[in-house]
Amino acid sequence: MPLSTLKALHIIFIVTWFAGLFYIVRLFIYQREAQDKPQQERDILTKQFKLMSRRLWMGITWPSAILTAILGLWLLYERSQYIDTPWMQAKLALVGLLYLYHFACHKIYLDMQKDYYGMESMGLRVWNEVATLFLFAIVFLVVCKRFDALYLGAGLIALAVALMVGIKFYK
Repeated sequence: MPLSTLKALHIIFIVTWFAGLFYIVRLFIYQREAQDKPQQERDILTKQFKLMSRRLWMGITWPSAILTAILGLWLLYERSQYIDTPWMQAKLALVGLLYLYHFACHKIYLDMQKDYYGMESMGLRVWNEVATLFLFAIVFLVVCKRFDALYLGAGLIALAVALMVGIKFYK
């Protein structure tokens, strides 16, 4: 497969994976907030959000995460000279943490499918922004092909503060 095709497919599945991660947590928030509604409304909404979550998580997000990993490893094999660069090592560390975030979302998904709601909607709103931090950090590392811990850390802290202020004003 041509390298350009491999890169394009990798980017496409990254985009669909992140779309799934962003939307699944929004569905968690809606499902959690539905628990505060009157019984009849809660039953209808919960059933619908569980269905939407299952279709999104199993039909889009998990397949995208798997294909992203396969294609990413393939790209790394094709461009093995990058493995020793600091920006790639930082990127791979962040991608590893992103997969841990994905697994944590899977736990929340399984809990909510069983009607267990361990987090309040505000906590889920904050949790939703964690993926945003990963997205920014990983994209900057890949595009700039440079790792500067001070700038990356400061930029992520500034972004996190801005996101928290936005959540506070939204609520």
